[in-house]
Formats: sequence, C-alpha cells, structure tokens
Amino acid sequence: MKQLNRTTAQANKYPERIIQFGEGNFLRAFVDWIIYNMNEKADFNSSVVVVQPIEKGMIDMLNGQDCLYHVNLQGLDKGEVVNSLTRIDVISRALNPYSQNDEFMKLAEQPEMRFVISNTTEAGIAFDPACKLTDAPASSYPGKLTQLLYHRFKTFNGDKTKGLIIFPCELIFLNGHKLKETIYQYIELWNLGEEFKTWFEEACGVYATLVDRIVPGFPRKDIDSIKEKLQYDDNLVVQAEIFHLWVIEAPESVAKEFPADKAGLNVLFVPSEAPYHERKVTLLNGPHTVLSPVAYLSGINIVRDACQHEVVGKYIHKVMFDELMETLNLPKDELKKFAEDVLERFNNPFVDHQVTSIMLNSFPKYETRDLPGLKVYLERKGELPKGLVLGLAAIITYYKGGVRADGAEIVPNDAPEIMQLLKDLWATGCTCKVAKGVLAATSIWGEDLNEIPGLTDAVKGYLDSIQEKGMLETVKSIL
Repeated sequence: MKQLNRTTAQANKYPERIIQFGEGNFLRAFVDWIIYNMNEKADFNSSVVVVQPIEKGMIDMLNGQDCLYHVNLQGLDKGEVVNSLTRIDVISRALNPYSQNDEFMKLAEQPEMRFVISNTTEAGIAFDPACKLTDAPASSYPGKLTQLLYHRFKTFNGDKTKGLIIFPCELIFLNGHKLKETIYQYIELWNLGEEFKTWFEEACGVYATLVDRIVPGFPRKDIDSIKEKLQYDDNLVVQAEIFHLWVIEAPESVAKEFPADKAGLNVLFVPSEAPYHERKVTLLNGPHTVLSPVAYLSGINIVRDACQHEVVGKYIHKVMFDELMETLNLPKDELKKFAEDVLERFNNPFVDHQVTSIMLNSFPKYETRDLPGLKVYLERKGELPKGLVLGLAAIITYYKGGVRADGAEIVPNDAPEIMQLLKDLWATGCTCKVAKGVLAATSIWGEDLNEIPGLTDAVKGYLDSIQEKGMLETVKSIL
C-alpha cells in the first residue's frame, strides 16, 4: 500500500486564493469538498492555505500527506444508496501561526488572496481584550484576522481592490454580524485608525452563513477496508453524509466570484439567512426533538428505525408535513423538498443515530425548536397541533424515569433543577399537577404555558393515555 502524497498520487495545483482558519473534519468534508467541486466543474482555479486556529492541532498530519485526503460520502440520494470516495487536492499547505507567524502574516502580502473561511467552534468568534496587535499571533481568531487585514491594508497602501471576502462557518446565528462586530472592537482597542476602518468597511465583506452537513469524521470501523479500496495509506479520511447546504447572506456580486451554483452545488446566496435558519431549526431539529422520546418509549432506539416504523413513521411525517411545515413562510415546494431531504437523512443506512443522544436537554430544545411552531399553528389553524403536544407529553413521561416495557432503564439527563422539578411533580402521582407544574416552569419557557388555550388539558390527556395504554396506542389515537 502506497503512502498518500503528491509524488504517489495525482493532484492538481491551483493558485492560492483562500485562507482557511481551521483544519478539522467539518471544513475538510464540507468547504474543501465544495471548492474541489468548483475547481472541477466551474473552473474556480483556487487552492486553500489552512491556518491552524489554536496552538495544538493536526496540520503536521496534513502536511505529512501533502495536504491530500479522501472524503467518504455515505447515504441516500433520491432513494439510491451512495458510498463514494473522492480525493481532495485543494489544500496547498497548512501553517501553524504560533510557530510560523512570519509565514502566516505573509499570506496578507499575496495579491491574489481573495477569500477567508473559518470554523473555529462557536467559542472562536469572541473578543479577548488581552490580545495585542504585537502578539505573534493574537490568541483569538478575530484578533488574528484583524492582524492579517491590517497588514494587507498597509502592504497595498489601502488599495480597495485588495479587500477580502470573509465567510465564517461557525454555528452561531448571524455569525458574520458577530465576527464583524468583534473586528470593530479590535480596530478600536488597537487604535488602527479611521483610514483602515473605512478600507475594512468598503473593501472587505463579512457575510453571515448557515452550514448544514452531518460529518461523523474519521471512519474508525471502516478504515481498513477503505484503505484497501484506495490502495493508499490515508490517515485523514473523513466521512460525511451526502446532503449539504450552505446559505450565504451576500449580494449577487459575491455569488459571481464564488460560482458554486455553476458546479451544481447546494450553495444559496440570499438577502437574509433568517428564514433558512428557521427552516432548519423547525424541520430538522424540531422533529428530532419530539420523535426521540416518542420512539424511545415505543421501544425504538435508532432514528432510522423510527422513520421506518409503521406507526412512529407516520407520526414523524405528520409532525413534519402537517404541523411544522404549516408554520413557515418560505415557498411550499421549497419546504416540501427540504423536508423530504431531511427524511432521507434520517433514513441514512450508514448512520446509527441513537435517539437517546438527541434527548439530552430536551426541554430547552423543545422551547427553541417546537414551541414557536406550536404557537404559530394554533394562531393560524385555531387548534393545537396534536403531534407536537404529544411530543411534549412524551418528553415529560421520559423524564419520569423508570423502566421501559422491554426492561431497558430510562435515564433522563438535563440540568439538575429540571431533573428535581420533574422528580417532585411525578412524586405527587397526579398527572394534572405534573402537566400544570411543567407548563408553569418559567425558568424553562420564559413564560407560563398554562396560559396557552387548551394546552394544559391536552398535555394531561396524553400523559394519562401514555400511562394507561402505552406510547404506541397513544400515537395511533392521533393519526
């Protein structure tokens, strides 16, 4: 078996036009895979220089393979099972700014540099007032980026054609707005002057993005058979689902420079990412939150099995298509297509997604993912959405603990005060008190949900039914 590098494997060379903060699985399986496809299908002709955002990372492993690696996409595509391997050759080199700060700063001097992309975890976009302009490098990601931008501004004497287009991929709503705000804080802290501030405002663009692809990462259990298939010793294989979506809140001029649509990719340039954020939270995370306790209390452990179950599968479909979809404001056909994609993802034959892994902190999740839909549905239809209300009753029942019908122990996990509240309420032995007590917990909901017309009685009714007939019979009663 051959070592994987640019001597043993065929790989293209492209001009360095992208600086990427982050070398982890997600960026390599998502952004770098997208750039690979743009090079192949849209003549994008660009390579990526990876910058390790923290002191300890994996750039030595990357450089050890000349920055080559394979992406293993697995899942269903329009009902067809796909399990593909693609060699990604878009990373030209990887730098550690903590030990190679001069080389890091020289990236700002390369005239053809045009894009900055990052994924430094949610905590990465933060202002650290301890950072100094003279640090080599600043400890925070926005600090490093401001150092780089300022050096570029000085190198090219404020030339407006040398600005950079910046796409943060951190999982924060309106990540671009947050990053821009933090850069302004550094401009002020370091007294970088009005001229630089104006150049940053007029020559650079920081755009909010929403990213969506499940990336399990390094395929430990399949790696031997993958290496056998490749005939290369690749220790950076990264596994991901087929579905991908990148929503970028940017004007048409930016879309022209980043022609992902010409490569047939699911990359959307939109005036606002908010409706897409809402769509993802509502149609992907929302069903996850209620299907998990319903499935688990029906004796089902895996998301895919829940989707394929004759009763629970219908319940999931009802919640997604008949209830939550009715609460969103994007075009119906677009929502339907997204919901069908979500179901295909839930049905991925390669991913054994445990329902218990989704149930951590179920109440806060319900509050952000399902409660808004419940309220909008009631407002629009004049009645409560039965599936969503049953989902809430299922969460409350799950938090009672105890033993499942098949003997499996039910072990809920949440903040200690929520666990204590449920324990005390269930100890009363009265489902009316349980329903009222949970709905009245303003610490969870920020309001008293007993004030929602009919909700207290509906939740109590489902709690009684689950206790008396079991979960499956209760689900059947609403289908």
